[in-house]
Amino acid sequence: MNPFPDDPDRHALWEMLVARDIDAFVKQDWSLVAGDFIDEGFTGLDARFRSNPDGWQLTFPTLGSYQAAWLEQAQAPTGRVSAGALSRALFDATTLRDIDLRGESAVAHKKFDGALRFDDGEISPLRWQTLYLCRKVAGVWKTSGFVGYLPNPLGEAATALDPSNTAPAKQVPAGATQHVTAGPYSPVLRVRADELVVISGQVAVAPDGSLIGQTLAEQAEATLHNCRRQLQGAGLDFEDVFKVNVYLTDLADWGAFNAVYRTLMPDPKPVRTAVGTRLLPGFLVEVEMWAAR
Repeated sequence: MNPFPDDPDRHALWEMLVARDIDAFVKQDWSLVAGDFIDEGFTGLDARFRSNPDGWQLTFPTLGSYQAAWLEQAQAPTGRVSAGALSRALFDATTLRDIDLRGESAVAHKKFDGALRFDDGEISPLRWQTLYLCRKVAGVWKTSGFVGYLPNPLGEAATALDPSNTAPAKQVPAGATQHVTAGPYSPVLRVRADELVVISGQVAVAPDGSLIGQTLAEQAEATLHNCRRQLQGAGLDFEDVFKVNVYLTDLADWGAFNAVYRTLMPDPKPVRTAVGTRLLPGFLVEVEMWAAR
């Protein structure tokens, strides 16, 4: 229920940022919220669940980039949870009570604190917060940008001010070397982490369970995409990965895998192990990853 029955501006902002957004997300229908955004100059920052802004990224430099990510996230639960259960979980987890209004500009503090239970019993935590930057255009409130995926509670104030926290989360120690024929990986990494995130082995499989791709290159790209999706579900991305294990049905595909891998993994590249092994029928490669927050 809208907590601002007697405040027209805050009432409209809550309807836009909570009620309409959840309804559109559950229905996977961007058209229901397309008019709620200011396209020109739109900017979305991804805090990646970090209090220290040194780790924030300009993940959504345009409204189009945010729309694509929004749709992908909306489609992810398909077949795993009913629309009603998804809607209830999102509404139960969402709080929007703090809205700072200054004329025709506003900052809305939207917080998530709950969980989504899938039909198979898996539980996905919903715990982060987002600051929405809003403006009134021709009498209608719209979103011009946001800082999303902040930790909830924010905390870590002392840590954020610690000078040692400015050091890279992972780095190759000075003097580390490897042989000239080495692939796209680091020989050794020094990792600073408050939390470890580990994903299970991923393969080139679509949400409906079907195989993606017949060639090693096609399967490698789909497999790494699935790895990224799992990492992003925990608020991380490839730059947070420090250890990768690669399993190939044919080690002769090593070069083809590296050609895809090196284009997606940022430096410093994770330490890595690769082995030849049997996989489930049809799959040519499987990848598991370790990441640090």
